[in-house]
Amino acid sequence: MTTFADLGLPTPVVASLAERGITTPFPIQAASLPDSLAGKDVLGRGRTGSGKTVAFALPVVVRLAGGRRKARRPRALILAPTRELASQIDATTAPLAQAMGLRTTTVFGGVAQSRQVAALDAGVDVLIACPGRLEDLLNQKLLSLDDVEVTVLDEADHMADLGFLPGVKRILDRTPQRSQRLLFSATLDNGVDVLVKRYMHQPVTHSVDEAAAPPPKMTHHVLAVADAAAKRDVVHQLASGTGRRVLFTRTKHQAKKLAKQLTTAGVPAVDLHGNLGQGARERNLAAFSSGEVRVLVATDIAARGIHVDDVELVVHVDPPAEHKAYLHRSGRTARAGTGGDVVTLMLPEQKGDVAALTRKARITAQPRAVAPGDATVSALVGQVAAPVAPRPVQQQGRPQTTAKKSGRPAGAPAPQPSASTTAEAGSGAARRRRRGSRGRGRGNGGGGNTGGGRPVAHGGGAA
Repeated sequence: MTTFADLGLPTPVVASLAERGITTPFPIQAASLPDSLAGKDVLGRGRTGSGKTVAFALPVVVRLAGGRRKARRPRALILAPTRELASQIDATTAPLAQAMGLRTTTVFGGVAQSRQVAALDAGVDVLIACPGRLEDLLNQKLLSLDDVEVTVLDEADHMADLGFLPGVKRILDRTPQRSQRLLFSATLDNGVDVLVKRYMHQPVTHSVDEAAAPPPKMTHHVLAVADAAAKRDVVHQLASGTGRRVLFTRTKHQAKKLAKQLTTAGVPAVDLHGNLGQGARERNLAAFSSGEVRVLVATDIAARGIHVDDVELVVHVDPPAEHKAYLHRSGRTARAGTGGDVVTLMLPEQKGDVAALTRKARITAQPRAVAPGDATVSALVGQVAAPVAPRPVQQQGRPQTTAKKSGRPAGAPAPQPSASTTAEAGSGAARRRRRGSRGRGRGNGGGGNTGGGRPVAHGGGAA
C-alpha cells in the first residue's frame, strides 16, 4: 500500500500528517500528488469528502519550502468560495505549513480588514482567500500577487454557482502567467471549463470517482409525512439521537426558528446561515465541532466546506431546489469511507419535486409513509439522548445582554479556541455591522455569504 513517504514528501510533512492520524493517501491524493509535486498543472475532480484539501495543500507547502517570505507578497494563493471553506482549508494547511517553516493566513469579508492587512505586512507564504475581500485589498494596493508561484481554486463549480467567476478571472490575471495552477471541482459546468482553457497549461486530469453520484456507504431515505404538524414532530424525533446530525432548511428564518425550538425542547442545537455575523458563525460551528451541541441546523451555506467528523445523520427538512445541492448537503455524512444516513422529509404536495430530485441525483430510495414514533424513524434516531434543559438568559437592563457578552450559545460551555492560525479584521461596513451586532468574534472564517446578525442569544439558534 502506498504511503505519503513513498510519494516523496519531506519527513516533517509526513510526521505532521501522522500526528493527525493520516498515514495512507486517499485515492485522489495518491493519483494527483506525483504530478502536482512535479510542478504540473492539475485538474482534480471528485465529490465532497474525497480528500481534495490535503491533495492540494501538500504540493503547495512542499513547493514553497526554503523560500523567502516578503511583506504583502504571498507566494501561494488558495481561493475558496466561502468563509467556512476558507477556515477549513486553513485548519488543514496551517499544520503542514508550520512543519516546513511557512506561515498561512486567511482573507475574507464580513470582518474588519485591519488584522488581515497586519498579517500581510508581517509576511505570509500561503494566502487563503475569498474573491470579494481579496479584490478589495488588491484594489487598495495592500498586497501584490506578482510573486505567486502556485494558485489553487477549490470548489470552482461552487464559485461559479455563486457568480464569482468574473472576480476569479480578474484575480488570476494578476498572478504570473506560467505559475503552477491546481483546480479542484466536482463538475466542469457553469463556466469552470472556461477557467481550465484560459488559465491552465496542459493540465493533467485526475478523477477518482463520479462526482455526480452519492458515496456508496451513504444510505438514503425518503420519509413521507401527512402534514406540517407530523413533519415537525418527526424532525424533533430525528434530532434527538446521541450522535452528530445536520438538519437543512430552505431559509435563514427557518434555520434560526428550528434551532431555537429544538433547544427549548431539550435538544441543544445551533444554527448556521448567512444572517449570522462572523463571530456567531465561528462560535456555533465550534460548539458543534467540539460536541458541546450535537445538532446543527443550517441553510445551504453549510452544504460545502463544513468538514466535521462523525456526522451520522443528515436531514433535508426542506428538500433542496436542485440535485447538486442535495448531493452537497448529503455529503456532510459518509465522509472519508465512513457510513451515514440521509433523510428527506416529503409533504404530500412535494411528491413530484422530490421524485425529480432523487432521479437526477441517482437516488433509488422509495418514499415510505411515516408518523412520529414509527419504528422506521426510531431506527434512524438510534439511542435517544437525555433532554438538556436550556439555561435561562439573565436580564441585565436589556434583553439578551448576558448572551451577547458571553458570545456563545446560552446554556453551553465556552468552546475551545481554534488551533489554526488566521488573520481576521475589516472595512468600515464590517465594523458598523459588528458594532450593530455587538459581536466580538475572533478567529478563523471563510468568505461568500456574509451577515451582520447578532450573536447567539438563546440555548441553540443564533439570533
